[in-house]
Amino acid sequence: MKKKPAAEKFFAADWPKDGPIDLNIHDLPHASSTTEWWYMHSHIRAKGGRNLSLFASFFRHAISFDKKTKAPNYAHSVIWGISDIDNKKYHTVSLVDKRAPKLGLERLKKGELVKDPFIRRAAIEMLSKGVMPYPDELLVKDPTISQKELHLNYDGNTFKKLDDGTYQLHLLHKELQLGVDINFKPQKPPTRHGDNGVVRGVSAEDMFYYFIPKCKVTGSVKLKKEKLEITSATGWYDHEFGCHAKKEDAGKDEAKKDVSWNWIAMQLDNGCELTAYDLIDLKTGEDCGSFVILIDEKGKRHHSNKFKLKQHGELWTSTRTFNEYPTHWTLEAPELGLKVKAEAAFPNQEFATVISKPAFWEGRMNITGTLKGKKVSGPGYIERHGFVNSSNMKEFLKAVSKATLNSVQQIIPLAFGQEKFEELVSKKGNTHLTRGLDKQAYIEKFIKPIREITDRSGKSWRSYATIACCDAVGGNSQVAIDWLALPEMMHVGSLMVDDVQDKSLVRRGGPAAHVVHGEATAINSGTAAYFLGQYCIYHVDKSFEEKVQIYNWYFEAMRASHSGQAMDIYGLDYMMPAALKEDKTAKLLQQRVIATHRLKSAAPAAYLARIGVLLGQGSQEQVEAMGNYFEALGISFQIIDDTLNLKGFKDNLKTKAEDITAGKITYPIAKAMAVMNKAERKRLWQIVSAKTSDMKLIGEAIAMLDKHRVIETCEHEAKTILENAWRKMDPLLRDSMVKLNLRAFSWFVLERTY
Repeated sequence: MKKKPAAEKFFAADWPKDGPIDLNIHDLPHASSTTEWWYMHSHIRAKGGRNLSLFASFFRHAISFDKKTKAPNYAHSVIWGISDIDNKKYHTVSLVDKRAPKLGLERLKKGELVKDPFIRRAAIEMLSKGVMPYPDELLVKDPTISQKELHLNYDGNTFKKLDDGTYQLHLLHKELQLGVDINFKPQKPPTRHGDNGVVRGVSAEDMFYYFIPKCKVTGSVKLKKEKLEITSATGWYDHEFGCHAKKEDAGKDEAKKDVSWNWIAMQLDNGCELTAYDLIDLKTGEDCGSFVILIDEKGKRHHSNKFKLKQHGELWTSTRTFNEYPTHWTLEAPELGLKVKAEAAFPNQEFATVISKPAFWEGRMNITGTLKGKKVSGPGYIERHGFVNSSNMKEFLKAVSKATLNSVQQIIPLAFGQEKFEELVSKKGNTHLTRGLDKQAYIEKFIKPIREITDRSGKSWRSYATIACCDAVGGNSQVAIDWLALPEMMHVGSLMVDDVQDKSLVRRGGPAAHVVHGEATAINSGTAAYFLGQYCIYHVDKSFEEKVQIYNWYFEAMRASHSGQAMDIYGLDYMMPAALKEDKTAKLLQQRVIATHRLKSAAPAAYLARIGVLLGQGSQEQVEAMGNYFEALGISFQIIDDTLNLKGFKDNLKTKAEDITAGKITYPIAKAMAVMNKAERKRLWQIVSAKTSDMKLIGEAIAMLDKHRVIETCEHEAKTILENAWRKMDPLLRDSMVKLNLRAFSWFVLERTY
């Protein structure tokens, strides 16, 4: 059901009345507004045939009110981005209020902004330094906003109106070597959006929204070492302002809405412009308002709220946030005779900033279709805001797992052509190696056993390590998305072989690969999985020397993990006769368990982290620090795994001390041997070595551990190992959203209950 028209709910005294909008009045800031922004975008053709699009938005938002005058106290921010269409690169700048760390801390400590306890804890830690996570940066000065003329100044980023009615935009970021100096000369009058100008806001406020759909744009853009003089360009200008309705006018649940939106604007080659938005309450799926506005070639407004804005095709996944975004849309408005397609100029136009949650997609679209039966085309912009895949670490890692599976499916699909066949068997062009080969049999006996396990999806934290390390040192992990598959296939290969060695029948909630495909096939495919990741190295844009370094690290990781597996298979039973009698040997058990954990789990994670830093062009110091950190995480992860197995028995969870039933000397058992007296050691070993499934005996063993607080001590050690590694790495990394996620991720791993 459609919402009642917004105009019936609220209309501020200083909003435009019916009739033409007086820009001399309404371009200025509005005293009634708790939220206000000025926005503009442009599609540019520059000398040399260069193609760009850009947008900028100046914000102010009330954070408090003067007790006497009731005047609002505003926080300010400005964001802008340049889409380099030719090189498919997206350059962004986000400057937020210099009080943002303090304001953010206050809200976080009240339990606002972030629901996940790990992300909140990491955010509090970072904001306590007085910084914002990059790519957000702090404004140095207090912005100035004139009340007499349109003139906004946010640290030298300015938007002002000249005497002839032209809008002047100046943007600059010296470190990123970005700059914009352009003028917008209106070619059509301002037009009301929504219900005669009124739209519903994103947090139960009402907004007034007008726009100028066509401007002539002149000037230049600085992009790294290029200064690009504009030869032709079109521009668009939006202004939106609003406030919460009075309490008596608002429903009880208005403030609880979680509103997201899609917005599109296009400038067509027949002289028409069009814009549409839909607002959606994610909690209920309720339509919170939707309008499509067509401005014809004469500047006349036509509107409808009967339209369909739909996404199509595969979604694009960001490796920074693991949000998914549509890049193909259709917009149909039968009452306006409109049917068009919108295709992203390139997918990676995600804007990361704390202003949103935690990012949104805003970028250049290419429009084609028909209007009133005639073909039209032109440039456009789409903004998709508020649709996030995860609000906590558990959901985030699920999103990572999904992206990892997609990456695996790209590298080892279940159906493929000749070129892919050659690449999987050897490399493209080696046709003689596939001559006479039964492709379907190859899929059944080589690919499917691996996919049997990968398709069930694991925790994927190793995959996240490579991507996160690339981003954390300032790299672009998006170009390395296929590297998500490398750690997963390495890990799955070891699981498939381990399950044969350990005679395990279940893996990731289903039958082990050898149960389905037989031991010989599982061993062969599991071993081959180690080498299929070579695809990533083939295609990475790195020098020969860097590829050799990646190869060396990868095979060092493989040797280490297989060394650890050898020790794990052999076990530590051989030490127990001496450990029962000698305190020195009992204490040595702990070192032996940690050594196995380091080799089998930690070393591969460390090497994968090093590869990530190399992909992100980090320093040698960062390579070592992040390698050491992920080694610590791998050890801590395994210690926590060992304790969870025992806690599962105590808490009546799914895991019920299978390690004791299997007779394994895990870290808690080794720790117990180091702190118990000889009689206790003997009794504990009697129970463990019996490989019992008797719950009474298992309960007795765990009670012995509890007497000496063994589980708690092991958990404390795991956290200490990781904290020490973090302290060494922390000063070497810029405070960023990726670093914040890494911090939250490490706590989540150690404090999980599964």
